[in-house]
Amino acid sequence: MLNKTGVPDKSLVKSKFPDSKLLLKAKAITECYEEIPCNPCSTSCPFNAISIGEDINKLPVVDFEKCTGCGVCVYSCPGLAIFTVKVKEEKAIYNIPYELLPYPEVGDIWDAVNRQGDIIGDAYITKVKITKKQDRTLLVEVEVDKDLLYEFITIKERV
Repeated sequence: MLNKTGVPDKSLVKSKFPDSKLLLKAKAITECYEEIPCNPCSTSCPFNAISIGEDINKLPVVDFEKCTGCGVCVYSCPGLAIFTVKVKEEKAIYNIPYELLPYPEVGDIWDAVNRQGDIIGDAYITKVKITKKQDRTLLVEVEVDKDLLYEFITIKERV
C-alpha cells in the first residue's frame, strides 16, 4: 500500500511499535519507511536508543529498552516522522511534532487525524512545549482514545 498511496497499512505501522507491555512508559516510534540519508534522530538521542549504523541511508532502529520517551528525537527529526506514545488506562498519550499556525493550547480539543487525513476522533491537548532548542517545532502532548493507538498520527484545529 505504501508504494501505491504513500500511506502505510496498519501492519506496517504496527511493525514500528514495541510490545504493548513496554508502552506503559513513553517510547519513540519512528515512522521512516524509505531509506534516505538522514540521522538526526540517532545523533540527538541522549540515551543512544536510536541507531542507524554506518550506512546513513539505513532505517533507524529504536532500542525500546533504552528509550525513555524524552522526545528529543521528535523535534530533531526534519521529516516530522517520529513521535512518542504511551498507554495509560483507556488513553493513548502521544508527543507529536507540530509546526503549523495557530499553535494548539493546553486544554484545547482538536480533531485527531489518521495517516489518510481523515478525522477519527477527539484529541485533547494536555501539554505544549517549545524551547529555543526546538527551532519552532512544538512538542504537543495529545490524549486520544486507546482504540486509536495505531491510527492516530496528528491533529487538526477544529473549525
